[in-house]
Amino acid sequence: MSVLIYLIPISLVLGCVGLAAFIWSMKSNQYDDMDGAANRILLDDDVTK
Repeated sequence: MSVLIYLIPISLVLGCVGLAAFIWSMKSNQYDDMDGAANRILLDDDVTK
């Protein structure tokens, strides 16, 4: 039971680090649509008459 004195704070700190990393990645637009940008290169939007 004395091990829990160490494990609970360590797990809380690691959880907070993971949450902070996730929030940072959301704010810095890490989850933008990269497939859409890659596919837009292949589409021909020029209208020829």
